[in-house]
Amino acid sequence: MQIEIEARKRSDVEADVEIVCVVDKNLDHPWVEEKEALKMAGFSGGQDETCFLPHAGRLYVGAESLNHDDIRSAYATAIRALRNTRAESVKTGLFLGKCSAQNVKAMAEGMVLGDYAFDAYKSEKAKHPIKKVTICCEDFGGKEIDCQKAKGYVDNAVTVAQAVNYVRNIVNTPPDDMTPELFAQKAASLAEENGLECDILDEKGLESEKMGAFLAVARASAHPPRLVHLAYKPQNAKFKIALVGKGLTYDSGGLSLKPSDYMVTMKADKSGASAVLGILKAVSELKLPIEVHGIMGLAENMIGGNAYKPDDVLVAKNGKTIEVRNTDAEGRLVLADCLTYAQQKVAPDYLLDFATLTGACVVALGEYTTGVMGHDRGLKHSFSKAASNAGELTGTLPFNRYLKKLLKSDIADVSNISSSRYGGAITAALFLDHFIEEAYKDKWLHLDIAGPAYVEKPWGYNPAGASGAGVRMTVKWFEQIIKEADRAAKSHP
Repeated sequence: MQIEIEARKRSDVEADVEIVCVVDKNLDHPWVEEKEALKMAGFSGGQDETCFLPHAGRLYVGAESLNHDDIRSAYATAIRALRNTRAESVKTGLFLGKCSAQNVKAMAEGMVLGDYAFDAYKSEKAKHPIKKVTICCEDFGGKEIDCQKAKGYVDNAVTVAQAVNYVRNIVNTPPDDMTPELFAQKAASLAEENGLECDILDEKGLESEKMGAFLAVARASAHPPRLVHLAYKPQNAKFKIALVGKGLTYDSGGLSLKPSDYMVTMKADKSGASAVLGILKAVSELKLPIEVHGIMGLAENMIGGNAYKPDDVLVAKNGKTIEVRNTDAEGRLVLADCLTYAQQKVAPDYLLDFATLTGACVVALGEYTTGVMGHDRGLKHSFSKAASNAGELTGTLPFNRYLKKLLKSDIADVSNISSSRYGGAITAALFLDHFIEEAYKDKWLHLDIAGPAYVEKPWGYNPAGASGAGVRMTVKWFEQIIKEADRAAKSHP
């Protein structure tokens, strides 16, 4: 589907269908030309409610407000509603809110995200009839916008949304077809296509890096582990950022075996590493002036005679010893070594990790919200602001010294699980904190995406399955800190 923006009015553009957004149930707006027909059809204009009038060549869709996320969801719904039609071309006008750039991006993102379907394993493929969408620079509220700037907003949005769909495909792929080795090959292909530096460590490489915690998790799998390190290095980068992703291509729970119902969807335990890959894809295609390193820890957590066990004591890359009390708390072991690697090899200005780490985070915040944790209040606020502007939901979970004490081990430096069943999302992050050097404490954010990364029912502009959580909010945060740096440079030349 090609999305373009035109300076022409809607009436001057030929298309099979026109999408008209009804905002705040206002059926009396001049843009609503078939008010009586809509009322006869029972259409009220509620959020994501649609009504297709073939005789008029219009699809009406409701949006509660001009908030960018309401507009994004409405346009995703509209594109999905046209799947069973024969329409190949669509036109629409603009629905600009407080921030014109946000709403233009939201419209384009909504359509790309809404058109997504994962049908690689289905005999009957999803229909994608719409080939061309024309967005006219004509705002229903009469606001003016520079069409050239609007084109840039659309191009940016399409690039980011396509990166989200790229991540969705990886996460949705079954574990036998996305093993650590195959994931590493996928990353290497992206590196070649987008001009990224690429370094892949196999078992021997992990051993030479003394990644004892990472290796233990992978020990019982027939598919050997991989660490992938991709880097995007533009000239005159304003920041150097390291992104670390949990890439459990499958998680059985190990010897602390999951109940069978909980094993279904565990292909999604690679969502953190997948998000890192998608962010690098977007950043390199947008050519943002920041240096970004993506470190992905890829492994399977399986069972067997050589599996790591509760009661084992592991030695992590930074030399700390870890008492294993539950082998299903494996993602934090992989992340511990990868975070140490990132600090030692990259020395970043900011360090972020992405992981489907805990069910406790889903209990705390619900399925749709990412848990944000870290030491620096300003950094957490900065990232959450960007996430809100991108349309991703976040909630901050606070550290405290009492929870950290629950990770005490009598035989090692730290236990891999807390001695309490409560506060599990926070204690998991506080476990990772043992592997963050003092110099990086205020530069580090932990993002638990266990809730939104994979949901088994559609929500908003997300289909059932993988959502691509983490990509849009991180790219938006990059753009935000770049703007802040530019403003600071202008005020202090």
